Amino acid sequence: MNKMWFIKLSLLLMPVSFNITLSAQTISDKINPVEYTFNITGKDSLKAYVFTSPVKIQTENNPAIVIFHGGGWAVGEPSWTFVDGEYFAKKGMIAVSAQYRLSDQKYITPVDAMEDTRNVIIWMRKNSKQLKIDPDRIVAYGLSAGAHLAACTAVFPSYDTDPGISSIPNALILYSPALSIASDGWFKQLLLDKGNPLNFSPAEHIKENMPPAIILVGKDDTVTPVQESILFNQNMIKYGNKSYLNIYDGVGHLLAHDDHPADDHYIPDKEIKARAFNEIDLFLESLGYIK
Repeated sequence: MNKMWFIKLSLLLMPVSFNITLSAQTISDKINPVEYTFNITGKDSLKAYVFTSPVKIQTENNPAIVIFHGGGWAVGEPSWTFVDGEYFAKKGMIAVSAQYRLSDQKYITPVDAMEDTRNVIIWMRKNSKQLKIDPDRIVAYGLSAGAHLAACTAVFPSYDTDPGISSIPNALILYSPALSIASDGWFKQLLLDKGNPLNFSPAEHIKENMPPAIILVGKDDTVTPVQESILFNQNMIKYGNKSYLNIYDGVGHLLAHDDHPADDHYIPDKEIKARAFNEIDLFLESLGYIK
C-alpha cells in the first residue's frame, strides 16, 4: 500500500448512503443494527453494530461474524460493511460491524487498531449470552487492511483475565487482504517508528493450530498483491492448518477490473463477486455455521 492509494481508497470505499438508525424497519426485509459500545479508550468510544435476523436466529448460541472495514488503516467506518452485516444476518448469523481506531499519523497507529479488533472479539465472547452468540463459533472477516486486522486477531492474539477467553476467532474470511506488510511503505509510515513492520505481518508468523481460513483475491491486485495471499496460504498449509485460496483471473483489488479506477470507484465484477460469496457460503457451510 502507498499514500496515494490510501487517499484514493478513502473515496473508493465510501458508501453512497447508509441508514444507521435503530427505528422500526421501514422495509420488510431490512435489518437495522443495534449499537453497542464495546470499549472506551481515551476519548474514543468504540462501537459495535450488531445485526440480528428475527426470523433466522435461535434463542441462543448462534454463530457470529465480526466484520472489519478497509481503508488503509487510516480511513473508514463500520457503516461501510453494513451491507455485509445484513447479508450474514440473513444467513442466520449474528453479524457485528466493528469500529477500530484509525491511524492519524500523530499518535494512533495500526497497532492500536490491532488491539481494538482483538478486544471486540473478547467483548463478543464475554457478552455471548446477551448477544445470543456461540462463543466457539465466531468468524473474523476483513476487507483489504481490515483483513490484515482480522488475521492479526488470530496470529497475534490477546487474552482476557477470564480463563479461556481470547481474541482468536474460530475461522477467518480474508477478502483482498493485506497479509504481508513487512515491506509496506504506507504501513511503516503509519507505524511512526514504534516498531518493525515485520513484527505485525501475519503471513510471516503463521503457526500450528490456526483457525481455518478462506482467502479471496484478484490475480491482478496491485494494492494488496496476490503474492501476499499465496505466502499466507502456503504457511498455513506448511503448519498443518486449513486454508483455501481463491484467486480470480482478470480482476484486481476488491475484485474490480480496474485496479486504479479514474472515477474513484471500485466496481467489482458482479459475476466474480457472486462466485466469491458463493465460496464464502460453502466455507461457512463446511464449518456448520450456516445451512
